Amino acid sequence: MIVFTFPGQGSQKAGMGEHWKQHPSWELVGEASAVLDRDLEELLLHTGAEELTRTDNAQLSTFLMSLVVLDAVERLGVEPAAAAGHSLGEYSALVASGALSFEDGLRLVHARGTAMLAATTARVGTMAAVLGLDDDDVEVACARCESDVWVANYNAPGQVVVAGSPEGVADASAVARELGAKKVMPMAVSGAFHTPFMEPARSALRTAIDGADLREAELPIYANVDARAHVSATEWSSLLGAQLCSPVRWRQTLHNLGDAGATVVVELGPGGVLTGMAKRTLTGASTMSVSTPGDLDRLLGLLAMPSDSGDGIHEGEHLFATERMVVSPAAGVFTSAAGVGPGFGLTPGCVLGTVGDHAVRSPFHGTLVNMLAVEGERVTQSQPIAWLRSA
Repeated sequence: MIVFTFPGQGSQKAGMGEHWKQHPSWELVGEASAVLDRDLEELLLHTGAEELTRTDNAQLSTFLMSLVVLDAVERLGVEPAAAAGHSLGEYSALVASGALSFEDGLRLVHARGTAMLAATTARVGTMAAVLGLDDDDVEVACARCESDVWVANYNAPGQVVVAGSPEGVADASAVARELGAKKVMPMAVSGAFHTPFMEPARSALRTAIDGADLREAELPIYANVDARAHVSATEWSSLLGAQLCSPVRWRQTLHNLGDAGATVVVELGPGGVLTGMAKRTLTGASTMSVSTPGDLDRLLGLLAMPSDSGDGIHEGEHLFATERMVVSPAAGVFTSAAGVGPGFGLTPGCVLGTVGDHAVRSPFHGTLVNMLAVEGERVTQSQPIAWLRSA
């Protein structure tokens, strides 16, 4: 059982799009720029760390980068059985599941980031990570404080984030140390996310959610609010609104994914924070992060590895480590490019043909072994188009 997870705000990094500029999936950045009427390539390539950390920029850049990575992985033909996202990452998971279109996801993330930025200016808040203390004791530490402070994230065993007023977080940090916390780390944020301090943002976000076309998800998505799987559009409409002021139950989500049979947990997007949490929480599951094009081969290698039982991780035939598939980016009629055939040398971005108005591009260096789709054939999205042997 393959699970895709998506990171939240804080995973962004200046210049994080640089590795993807020559990859076919980079075309999503141009499409996103047209939707929001903003130069998002500038955001992913040239915006400095301080400006990128601003709540609205951090959320938009992380979401878009995660969707670029998702598109690249989908081109390999890898599909998950379930998905989950940490805070902002929940919107990436909804797009991955088909519950939200790419365009609606962009508009919602833009509205969410703008509303949350406004909420941080309305009331100053901060956050801190408490390490080495049980969840119950962190809750006790918050309850013992007179100033405003709450648990904001249950991330992993022994890793809980508290948030609230600067005074409240300082007081809770002191009590947590008294109760045996190994370390308390202040976080460089300007708001108390996932607490009642975000209440002013809910109205604006609710308006944006009501204007989006939420559909039934094609696969279960595990929600931050209750750590349970949901597919219903109506449920997700309520869950997204509640998420702003509710703690992220990520540790509980990982446990529930494990109970559901997750064997491979793949983080798609910048950084690898969620991968570290999964390693600490899910014993026996394979974990990895995909944040650069170089990680795509590592992912295929992981999925080709036999399990302890001697069988592959997926059902069905496996590719050898040097073999790759190029899949269709859309549904439609396939037309082969002139001169492309067995033995043809491929480079990343090389066009093998078209499906409707969409170019079919190879994400890899390699040699074409054979075409799997024929001229004039109607293909579905993610259907294998060509088989190649990587260089």
